[in-house]
Amino acid sequence: MPPSLPILDRKIRFALVGCGRIAKNHIEALAMHAQRAEIVAVCDTRPQALEAAVATTGAAGFASLDALLAGSDADIVVLATPSGLHPQQAICVAGAGRHVLSEKPMATKFDEGMAMVRACRDAGVKLFVVKQNRLNATVQLVKQAIAQGRFGRIFLSTVNVFWTRPQSYYDAAPWRGRWDLDGGAFMNQASHYVDLLDWLVGPVDSVHAYTATLDRDIEAEDTGVMSVRLRHGGLGSINVTMLTYPQNLEGSITILGEKGSVKIGGTAVNKIEHWQFADQRPEDEAVKAASYQLGDAGSVYGPGHPLYYDNVIKTLRGEASAEVDGYEGLRSLEILIAAYRSARDGQRVGLPLVF
Repeated sequence: MPPSLPILDRKIRFALVGCGRIAKNHIEALAMHAQRAEIVAVCDTRPQALEAAVATTGAAGFASLDALLAGSDADIVVLATPSGLHPQQAICVAGAGRHVLSEKPMATKFDEGMAMVRACRDAGVKLFVVKQNRLNATVQLVKQAIAQGRFGRIFLSTVNVFWTRPQSYYDAAPWRGRWDLDGGAFMNQASHYVDLLDWLVGPVDSVHAYTATLDRDIEAEDTGVMSVRLRHGGLGSINVTMLTYPQNLEGSITILGEKGSVKIGGTAVNKIEHWQFADQRPEDEAVKAASYQLGDAGSVYGPGHPLYYDNVIKTLRGEASAEVDGYEGLRSLEILIAAYRSARDGQRVGLPLVF
């Protein structure tokens, strides 16, 4: 049976599966909520990574997910493993009666993403999908302006993800760049930006995409372009490459409407570079304080993980509803799969997908 909700009489117990590149953000985020949450178990198949995570967290270490589920009392299991493993692991966790928190993307195949949602629904457990960039102060201001109707009709929205991932990045972990476990630049590095486009100005009506593997020795794409028609009639584009010389250059979204234009740029939507509306408001002063530094050199994660965990903890305590559940996570995955189908077949793909 899943843990009885709400959990109010003790700290919520988290387990972390996968102690690689992104695990640090999860560990640090949960440490900021130490009064309400604790990490009781960590898991990795690599002994050195597991040892380091145990030393950092003080949690019990396990070499397999099955051992963790059998040997820990975690309420919720965080999946920070290769994306293609999320569905199988989520189904296993749900079957053990634990809640699931999946890093992005929730899956690399749409039917497997839906299987995750069904398994958690049938088991009566929560499924959360990490979309921490939605909570960045820069993005929140744009979301508020759209909700207030300040743009009027939105004509064109453009996302650029001009980053670099050298061959050494892919060689360091054999699952990176594989179709089954990772996907390419769209699925991995740009998935948050696909989500932002859909969340801010969607839903998406149809997609036409091209992908290419131009300079990296990987199965999936290192570069891609996607054109989208939005349900409200506007157009959009997403341009992505991991070949930018010599370092990450830009992670941005630009929205152009009849009464306003905004660009959130910087390396990872961390700077408001343009903000202009026909109606000037006092709250526009907040724009000056919304931009932020990314911190660690080369980091593109932003400050959203602690804010995301706050919502997860409040949801399990019965104080809030999940801001990004499994159904919400499926939206951006569907767009990504549509883009790959379009690039493969050379034709426009409408949404929702038909199987």
